Amino acid sequence: MSFKLLGIIEPVLKALRGEGYLHPTPIQEKSIPILLSKKDLLGCAQTGTGKTAAFAIPILQHLYLDQQRDHHRRQIRALVVTPTRELAVQIGDSFTTYGKYTGLKNTVIYGGVKQGSQTQTLQQGVDILIATPGRLLDLMGQGYISLRSIEYFVLDEADRMLDMGFLPDIRKIIDELPKNRQSLFFSATMPAEIIDLSRRILGDPEKVIINPEKSTTDLIVQAVYFVKKKDKSGLLVHILQTEPVESVLVFSRTKHGADKIARFLLKAGINVDTIHGNKSQSARQRALDNFKSGSIKVLVATDIAARGIDVEELSLVVNYDLPNIPEMYIHRIGRTGRASTSGIALSFCDVEEKAYLRDIQKLINTNIPVRMEHPYPDDSSEQNSAKPAVRYRPRRQQRQSDSGIRITNNTRKNDWSYSQKSG
Repeated sequence: MSFKLLGIIEPVLKALRGEGYLHPTPIQEKSIPILLSKKDLLGCAQTGTGKTAAFAIPILQHLYLDQQRDHHRRQIRALVVTPTRELAVQIGDSFTTYGKYTGLKNTVIYGGVKQGSQTQTLQQGVDILIATPGRLLDLMGQGYISLRSIEYFVLDEADRMLDMGFLPDIRKIIDELPKNRQSLFFSATMPAEIIDLSRRILGDPEKVIINPEKSTTDLIVQAVYFVKKKDKSGLLVHILQTEPVESVLVFSRTKHGADKIARFLLKAGINVDTIHGNKSQSARQRALDNFKSGSIKVLVATDIAARGIDVEELSLVVNYDLPNIPEMYIHRIGRTGRASTSGIALSFCDVEEKAYLRDIQKLINTNIPVRMEHPYPDDSSEQNSAKPAVRYRPRRQQRQSDSGIRITNNTRKNDWSYSQKSG
């Protein structure tokens, strides 16, 4: 199945091709036809399944076609409400990426920052608004936002809204929405309160349920380093210079961070390039081609830009920054250990990221082993950790790792064996 066969219009297809997306994920394949027919949708799916594109693509298509017919004044016609700033920013980036050739404008609003720049953008006019509940209600109360023109409404991560105490705010927002609208409701779980809320939002919805990947592949060996934030760059250089890996994908949480990591590696004499949203498509494709061919050893990427990366025999994934959305961890490390080959996933964790690590371990139902033998240990983190430490060494003819993982070396890839010690 290709995106073209789903009936996607050319401006959106062009953006998808530019990102290297040719085939929809299961949730996209099931949801997009439903949403293009303007039916309400109840989706049970987690972040990391391709859910954002599943609702962003149809909304962009509807708004673009309406705009071509009516040429009306720019106003908020699509609203996406999500629980956290990080998710809101990620969704906004996705709308920008997929809507690159549509002429449609989106903006993201969230609390915890001054509202000046947000209200200025709103006054200039936007088609799509992505918002967290508190800031949305605040700006509605001040008269900066009206929901009377909303035609498409998305409530994302509904169960997290419940956990964070946002349900009263959501009910207030729903009361302000026009009755005649298309509504999309996504939640990873469906407790009674969420089911009741979905009935309040949706008419007679179609249902799409995607069972997420609950655990990482057995072929991926994982380890985490506790390290101070200021020492992460040095630790990355140490790993790259001492461990015989041939291709390394490094994940940064931000575009600025990706560039900073690359500059540090270049100063250390390591051949590296970056892929993120501030780079042109030709520059990103050139970096990816060089990485696949082996011209560069290290590629630093953000989550959004990395979605189109598919590299066979990827030796190592490094989470320089732990993802603040736990499902993204599975998505990231799943890029290694493919096609029955071994894979290594190493993560750096500073003191501010411990909560992210706990969320990841809860999701995958595994305590990631801690590697404590390195030049930049964060002693306070080690003392607070009850996780086992891990020590590894490369072996050229190893056939079976200590954990029982079958590893081969017939493609000049490095094999790894791990031995546990009390930590």
